[in-house]
Amino acid sequence: MDLTRLTIDPVGHKRESLLWNAYIQRHHYLGHQLMPGAQLRYFVRAAGEVVALPSFGASAWKIQPRDEFIGWTREQRERNLHLVINNARFLILPWIQCKNLASRVLALAARRLAEDWQARYAYRPVLMETFVEKPRFTGTCYKAANWLCLGDTQGRGKLDRLHRNAEPIKSVWVYPLVSNFRRHLCAE
Repeated sequence: MDLTRLTIDPVGHKRESLLWNAYIQRHHYLGHQLMPGAQLRYFVRAAGEVVALPSFGASAWKIQPRDEFIGWTREQRERNLHLVINNARFLILPWIQCKNLASRVLALAARRLAEDWQARYAYRPVLMETFVEKPRFTGTCYKAANWLCLGDTQGRGKLDRLHRNAEPIKSVWVYPLVSNFRRHLCAE
């Protein structure tokens, strides 16, 4: 597969949306779930054939490794959290076997995501985050795409009000979209 000829296009109309959802439901281990809030979904193609499907949406409300890395206060986080977006799903179709495809897809997405987000939502995100379930995955493609591993979650999940730690532990990865992301995120 020729990685220099990959294209990445946002999901546009309803038919594409239904197709994207069907691929994720059938082939992603978490399946398809509706994402609340702002989001972008993409088709990545090689020679016109769909090979990968990433999506980006609202960031996690509170994640200790990320929040310590940024260095923001609770008030700054509440005011600027929308500038962090989450790589919520990332699927390379199971019949596609191509070395370095995953890191190439992540690089393509990183190059165009801020502009696409600006066009749709009238603001530019400055940091991407994702969570890699351990031990199911190791995050190799994120490392190869120059994402930073910040540590692990506590396994609580966003709805764990009783501190039961019933969710899988995940490694937290981030990718700055601008060099001065902290200035934006810690702005008053």
